[in-house]
Amino acid sequence: MATHANLGLQDSASPLMEQLMYFHDHSMFIITMIVMTVGYMMLSLMSNKFMDRHVMDGQYLEILWTILPAAVLIFIALPSLRILYLIDENSNPLLTLKTIGHQWYWSYEYSDFMNVEFDSYMTPIRELNPYNIRLLEVDNRTTLPMNTLTRILITSEDVIHSWTIPSIGVKADATPGRLNQATFWFNRPGVFYGQCSEICGTNHSFMPIVIESTSTNDFIKWITNLSE
Repeated sequence: MATHANLGLQDSASPLMEQLMYFHDHSMFIITMIVMTVGYMMLSLMSNKFMDRHVMDGQYLEILWTILPAAVLIFIALPSLRILYLIDENSNPLLTLKTIGHQWYWSYEYSDFMNVEFDSYMTPIRELNPYNIRLLEVDNRTTLPMNTLTRILITSEDVIHSWTIPSIGVKADATPGRLNQATFWFNRPGVFYGQCSEICGTNHSFMPIVIESTSTNDFIKWITNLSE
């Protein structure tokens, strides 16, 4: 059942997503003010029986409504450029994860450890537990430690895919023959879901992404058991 909560952004799980949410609120405030102002002016002019000549041919009015939109664009452009810089920033990551898109599943490699790689397929509906989310659960979850700067290298083996986790603000294309990268870190534990966001064929809707954020000690135990 749809609720008002489905209309907003997911709760933030990383500092990058927090900044994206701040920029969203900042932009929406400006857009709301523009819509209200322009709407009020249009209604006022429509209700006026006599159009003033200063409105029909006013040089100062022309200058005003040229300068004001330029100023508004500056107030939107500067924060957006800051966000773009934060997205591309890559400073000494502590952990590297490589993901490869396939038709239609993801495979993961932990580059900092020996022989740690696995495939991640969507769990069929008949195999779901009552607490699993339909069409979003996978057989092998990807585990990452929280409060750890992580670099993810993204590529594809066949067609273009897109690795996306909305709650951490990461969306990067998986392109054949090319390595794209992104950096992020989780600021809280939890299980976070995403999906391929590039139409990649018949089963595009059935290649979800599940990341489990844990403490460092739990991550070390998990990676040790996986590498044995």
